[in-house]
Amino acid sequence: MTTQQLIDQIRIKKSFLCVGLDVDLEKIPQHLLALEDPIFEFNKAIIDATHDLVVSYKPNTAFYEAYGIKGWMSLQKTINYINSTYPDIFTIADAKRGDIGNTSSMYAKAFFEDLNFDSVTVAPYMGKDSVEPFLAFENKHTIMLALTSNEGAFDFQTLTTNGTRGEAERSAAKELYKQVLETSKTWKNSENLMYVVGATKAEYFTEIRKIVPDSFLLVPGVGAQGGSLSEVCKYGMNADVGLLINSSRGIIYASNGTDFAEKARAEALKMQQEMEEIMILKWNNFKV
Repeated sequence: MTTQQLIDQIRIKKSFLCVGLDVDLEKIPQHLLALEDPIFEFNKAIIDATHDLVVSYKPNTAFYEAYGIKGWMSLQKTINYINSTYPDIFTIADAKRGDIGNTSSMYAKAFFEDLNFDSVTVAPYMGKDSVEPFLAFENKHTIMLALTSNEGAFDFQTLTTNGTRGEAERSAAKELYKQVLETSKTWKNSENLMYVVGATKAEYFTEIRKIVPDSFLLVPGVGAQGGSLSEVCKYGMNADVGLLINSSRGIIYASNGTDFAEKARAEALKMQQEMEEIMILKWNNFKV
């Protein structure tokens, strides 16, 4: 999916909602456990109930890898189902990969070619040669961790650095996450980059938009983690919306009964309606 196709879907659906498919067998409805593949059946029901309200699904691969080969097969069935049934959906492999170049190339092939995800999350700590192999894939997107929503984000990401490569640059000291954003723009095929910015860091969006004004930001942390949708939109939206707001637990675990899919849809609808109101309020031309 190209960036323009994603923008088109946001306009059509009046939504920039991403649903995280983070499936824990201890939390899904018990009646599904009797089925051959409860993880896939849970995902399929959530997807069928919400696909017209969302523009993206984001399975966190840890929730599948934890169950070994069976979990990986559930992930493959899930992405195949989305791609074949709802091809207008933007898919994100939340894998947080990032290693030396040849290893990153294999990770990229795994998610972009074998599983056929539209995008994958990547950690930039090892620098450009760990990220550029992902960026080499046409019409695929690399979503790089920038400023995350977890408590430990302040351990490193907001520390002030003393410049980059020499004494002449030490006067331009800045927070590490800003250095990461600015440096990433110099990498080959950087137009394929998106960034993870946590919703609990809403006050930072203004500064982030000064560095990457046109890039899409994947924003976790709205809802269960305490992030505010209105605050994120106030500081983070651009002319194309430019945001993918992720919600996982608040939607997929809205009920653990036989009505779980209907309850998930109800929660997704609440968020979609709030997003539509924000879009209309800020940009009347977004009305379809």
